[in-house]
Formats: sequence, C-alpha cells, structure tokens
Amino acid sequence: MTERDRLDLRGLLPPNVMSSEQQIERFMVDLKRLEVQARDGPSDPNALAKWRILNRLHDRNETMYYKVLIAHIEEYAPIVYTPTVGLVCQNYSGLFRRPRGMYFSAEDRGEMMSMVYNWPADQVDMIVVTDGSRILGLGDLGVHGIGIAIGKLDLYVAAAGINPQRVLPVMIDVGTNNEKLLKDPLYLGLQQHRLDGDEYLAIIDEFMEAVFTRWPHVIVQFEDFQSKWAFKLLQRYRNTYRMFNDDVQGTAGVAIAGLLGAVRAQGRPMIDFPKQKIVVAGAGSAGIGVLNAARKTMARMLGNNEAAFEAARSQFWVVDAQGLITEERENLDQDASPFARKVKEINRQGLREGASLVEVVQQVKPDVLLGLSAVGGLFTKEVLEALKGSTATRPAIFAMSNPTTNAECTPEEAFSILGESVIFASGSPFKDVDFGNGHIGHCNQGNNMYLFPGIGLGTLLSGSPIVSDGMLQAAAECLAAYMTEDEVHEGIIYPSISSIRDITKEIAAAVIMEAIEEDLVEGYRGVDARELRKFSKEEILEFVKNNMWSPEYPTLVYNQD
Repeated sequence: MTERDRLDLRGLLPPNVMSSEQQIERFMVDLKRLEVQARDGPSDPNALAKWRILNRLHDRNETMYYKVLIAHIEEYAPIVYTPTVGLVCQNYSGLFRRPRGMYFSAEDRGEMMSMVYNWPADQVDMIVVTDGSRILGLGDLGVHGIGIAIGKLDLYVAAAGINPQRVLPVMIDVGTNNEKLLKDPLYLGLQQHRLDGDEYLAIIDEFMEAVFTRWPHVIVQFEDFQSKWAFKLLQRYRNTYRMFNDDVQGTAGVAIAGLLGAVRAQGRPMIDFPKQKIVVAGAGSAGIGVLNAARKTMARMLGNNEAAFEAARSQFWVVDAQGLITEERENLDQDASPFARKVKEINRQGLREGASLVEVVQQVKPDVLLGLSAVGGLFTKEVLEALKGSTATRPAIFAMSNPTTNAECTPEEAFSILGESVIFASGSPFKDVDFGNGHIGHCNQGNNMYLFPGIGLGTLLSGSPIVSDGMLQAAAECLAAYMTEDEVHEGIIYPSISSIRDITKEIAAAVIMEAIEEDLVEGYRGVDARELRKFSKEEILEFVKNNMWSPEYPTLVYNQD
C-alpha cells in the first residue's frame, strides 16, 4: 500500500494486494478454463490457443510471462518452442498482432548499418536470426519464420537467464520460394523468389557487419537456414564473429550427449563410444552436423590423430532419399563425401550404392539407428524388425526430426516391436510408454534446448571471441554426464526439462572452463580474464548463477526503517 500511495495509485486498483504466487495461480486458472473452451481447428485444438493466451500475457506483463514459463517450463516449452512454434509459423499472418524483433529485407541493402540503431536497446547480448528457408521440418515459410527466433529467445531467457531487454529476434527476408505465400494477399513478407548466390551472401554479410558494429559483444545464433547455406555461413563467420548454428552444432551436441548416454545405458564406459556402429538416416545440415561431431568425438577418444579420424569414419553408414551413400554416388554432396562408404567395404557386407534403409540395418546390425531425415514414419515396421538383429544388448533409436509429425517413429512403435530394453529418444516430446507390468518405457526428448542456452550463456560470460569446437564438445559431454548411473540404467539418457536452469548453469560453467583451457577467455563486465582464470569450478558455477536474470518485480518504493 505504501507503493500505491507514493505512486498515486490508491483507488485505481482492487484493494487486495496479490503476491506473485497468487498472480500466477490466477493466470493458470484462467488459462486452464480457456484451454477447454478454445478451439483452433481439428489438428491440435489446444496448442495454438495456449500460445495465444501466453503471447497476450507476454505483451501485457513480461515479468509475469517469464515467471509462468520458468515455473511450468515442462508444460509450456512445447508451446513457445517445438512443436507448437511450427504451427505458429505456418499461421503467422493470422496470428500477427504486433512486431517483436527486427526485419532486414532485400529492400534494405545499403541501409542496415543505420537500421540497427532503430532498435531501442543499447545493449544486446543475444540475437537469434533466421531467413525462414527451412523452418523445423516444415520447409520455406518466408517471413513467418520470425516465430522460431522469438520462441528460441524465450528459452534463452527462461533457461539461461539472459535479460529479456537484451535479446533480439531477427528475420532476414530475401523472398520466398513458397508458391502459396507468393500468392497470399495477407502475406507479411516480400512477395518475390528467394535471392541466391552472391546477392544472398552480400545481404547476410551486411547484416553481420551492422549488428557487430553496434553491439561488438553480441552472440548471433543462426537458426533454420536451409542446408546449402547453413554450412557455408557457419564456415564463413565462425572464426571472426561470436556465432554458432544451432541446427548444425546444437543438434549435433544434443545427439552426441544422447549417443554417449546410450553407451552408458549399455553398461559400458563412455570411452567405448568409438566401437558403436551407427546407421544415420538423413544427410541434410542436421544429419551431416551430427556425423561430423560424432566423428570428432570418436577421434578425440582414439588419440585425436589422422589414424583415429580415419578409424572413426568407418563406424557410420549414411542413408538418404536415394539410399546408402557410397563413393559411386553421382553428384555427391561434398559435405556428405567424407562419409561415403568405400565400394570394397560394402561389397563385403553384401550392400551396394543406393541400398535401402531396411537392407542396411539388416546387414550392419547397428548399435544405433539415428533419424534426422524430416520424414515422418521413415522407421517402418520392417526397419524396426530388422533392428532386432542388432549386436547391441540395448539398441538405441533416435527419431530426432521435428516437429512431432516428422518423427521417424513413435515410442509405442519402437517398444512394441523391439521390447523393453530398447533406448528411445526423439526431437519432439512424446509421452512415456507404460508397459502395464510396472515398467516404463522412457521417451527421451533430445531437444536442443538442453544445450543452446548453456552454450550462449557460457560464451557470453567467458568473453570468448568465438564459439570453438572444444566449447561445443565440453557442453555435450557435460550433458551426457549429468545423468546418474541409476537413471541411465533405466534408459533415461536426457534429464528432465524441469531442471533446465540447473542444467544450463552446469553447461555454461563447462563452456567457460573449456574457454579458459583454450586461452579464449576475455572476461565479462566487472570480471576480467585474469580473475576468471583463477576461479575454481565452484566459483565459476557461482559466477554463472549470479549472472542469470530472474523475473522479479523491482521494488519501486522502499519503506524507511
């Protein structure tokens, strides 16, 4: 009441002063009631309605929005991020109410350096940028892709405690090749075909130069760029700017953590990872990103030399839409070429160029079947039956494609065919499977959300000028080691999303320690590099915790004691 009197608010608000807990409770009651009544069509009646209600809260009261998101992260992460964010992006023209973030388009060439100063915040720590060319597994959604950048940054705030006043979602609109959007009179973006080649590169170059000129210490996460540009842009910028690509590096890191967890679940030490036979379905940016990271991880464990790198290569069999990739493949994508099987090798295994996924699984008898194909239902009954021949005591299935409809198989399909011992992980959330005998089949969600907040926060607090492979590796290994032995033996290879802030704190600390090891630290705000290097692990964890923003209402008027 003292605050109300000092601010001349007495009589302008109802008399009862509500605590934060009461406010959250009131919002949740309202949300549950609306959830029952709201209907957005037959496909998913509640998800879009929930998103709308949460979005309105975000517009009204940012602090409260993040309080709700953090308190109920397990329930609402799938609403603000995958899978519902895919639905949001598909319907964005109809859902758009007010702009959030910045739009740089092909029409803005030559203007970007001045445009960045239109953003009101003098300090930006984190940018998530997309060109909308490959949103989740949904394809080219053009300017509607901004929804994914907004959702990603909500998780940076909730999971990593990045200050919401210092995040910036960005859409780079270079046109769209989606014919439906080109003809849609309500489409919000440029109605022209996508720019390509040097014209396209010039726009991304100009954007990067502009944001790093205004905010030299910002971190830029690239999100949902189509495969052909994802790698090129990563290689182009990663050694000069603080940037990473979540689809290539984040997906890879989460997959590596899961693969290492699967080794632990088989009762073997993580160092046995290089002995795993892995069949990979999908050779897009995510698939190749995982392959490169897995190969590097194996090579590190085998001594990190040329021979180790070559030995690691032979543990992978890659199958794309045209079948098994071998050296005989015409017009072989250069990113996939290191993983093309040698003709002599596959002849010995009874395989050939273009062999089907079922044939490959039958002949290879893999420990792991890893799906990054964006093809829903790709792991058919025949493929899963073939996996019964696996030489592993507990074969692992990773159906990692998003959103849910693109998952290569469901946990029910995997457990019903392969039995209770199989380890199952997916990219989008599924419910655990109850076997009815007191046992549970755990569905592990290998969500990038475990890693990217910690990678971003750790890079920010270390002051490292780049995001190195070692820092990404440290993040993945930290996540793999987070689980207890008991959990891993039960087939749980990823932790509960409800402890995401603690997971992020641990991963950020691991990233900082690796940056110190690689002599990349430059310090953050009041803590210089020299001081950071002297910190123990406990002090680094405390440093991380103290720099994580929490949604608290500031005290506006202090009572005099």
